[in-house]
Amino acid sequence: MSHPVKVCIVGSGNWGSVIAKIVGLNVKGNAKFTETVNMYVYEELINGRKLTEIINTEHENVKYLPGCKLPSNIVAVPDVVEAAKDADILVFVMPHQFIRGLCKQLSGNVKKTAIGVSLCKGLDVTDGKLDLISNVIRTFLGVDCAVLMGANIASEVALEQFCEATVGCKDKDLGRTLKEIFQAPYFRITVVPDVETVELCGALKNIVAVGAGFIDGLGFGGNTKAAVIRLGLMEMVAFCQRFFNSNRIETFLESCGFADLITTCFSGRNRRIAEIFVTSKGKSIEDLERELLNGQKLQGPPTAAEVNHILKEKNLEDQFPLFTAIHHICIKQLPVEKLLDCLKNHPEHI
Repeated sequence: MSHPVKVCIVGSGNWGSVIAKIVGLNVKGNAKFTETVNMYVYEELINGRKLTEIINTEHENVKYLPGCKLPSNIVAVPDVVEAAKDADILVFVMPHQFIRGLCKQLSGNVKKTAIGVSLCKGLDVTDGKLDLISNVIRTFLGVDCAVLMGANIASEVALEQFCEATVGCKDKDLGRTLKEIFQAPYFRITVVPDVETVELCGALKNIVAVGAGFIDGLGFGGNTKAAVIRLGLMEMVAFCQRFFNSNRIETFLESCGFADLITTCFSGRNRRIAEIFVTSKGKSIEDLERELLNGQKLQGPPTAAEVNHILKEKNLEDQFPLFTAIHHICIKQLPVEKLLDCLKNHPEHI
C-alpha cells in the first residue's frame, strides 16, 4: 500500500465516533497517512441544525457521543460516495442491518486497491443463505476485508478506559498498518489471521448477551448468568465449526472471543434492553429499542433471528437450544421463564 494512506470511516454512531477519534489522532502528523479523515454521517437535524455541521464546527457528535471531542481532522460528510472517494482503507462501523444498502451505493465508486475493515457485529442472511458481513463487503466492492472486534463498550473507550481488541487479517503487512491506525495507549490491538472466527465471535456473543439480560430480568444471580455464558460459548464454538469450518479454538481466547462475551453479558445495550424486556411486561424488543436507544440499533435480536433461520432450515435447532430459545423469547413465541428449562436440559448436561 503506497503512502500516504487515506482512511475513511463509514458510520458515525457512538462506536463509529469513538473509532473516528482514535483514527483521527493516530493519522494526525503521521506522514504515512493523509491527515484528513472523512466520516460518513447519516444526516439528521438536531435542534434545527445539521448533524454534519455540528460535528464539523464543534467537533462533537452531540447525538450519539455527547461530551467526547473529536479531532479537528475528522470531517463529517453526508454522502457516503463522496466520503469514500479515493480512500485506501474503508472502516465500516454501523449496525449490520444497513451494510448491504451502503455497499450497493459504494459499488463501483471505490478504489480497486482499497481495503475494507469491518467493525459490524452481525451476520447476513439473503435468499436463505448465511454469510459474513466482511464477505458482503468483498462481494459488492471487489476489495479484501479485515475485521476488528473486541471487548469494547463504546462509552468506556470514549473515556479512554483501558481495553483490548482483535484485528482479524491474513496479510501481515496490512495487519501492521491496521494496528498503527487503531492502537492507542488505552486501546491495545492484537492481530490474528483467523478472520472468520474473529468476526463470528463479534456477531454471536450478542445473542448470548440477550440471554444474560433475560436472566437479569428474571432476578437470578451470577451463577445462573455464568451458566448462560458457558453454554453460550459452547454454542458459539459449535456454530463456527459447523458452518464456517473455524477450528482455531485459541481465537476464542482473544479479546474478540471470551473477553467480549463477558463484557457484553454484563454491560451494553443488548443485555440492558433484554432485562427491561422481562420487567416491562408487554412491550416488544422493537418498542424498547425505539424508546430507549436514541436511534441506535440492537444487534442481538436480529442476529438471533438470522442464526435461527439457518438452524431451522438445517433442522439443527435442537443442537443449539440456547440460541433457539433466545430467539423465540425475543419474538414472544416462548415465555422468558422457559429459558431456565433450556439451561437445565441443555445437551451439555446429558
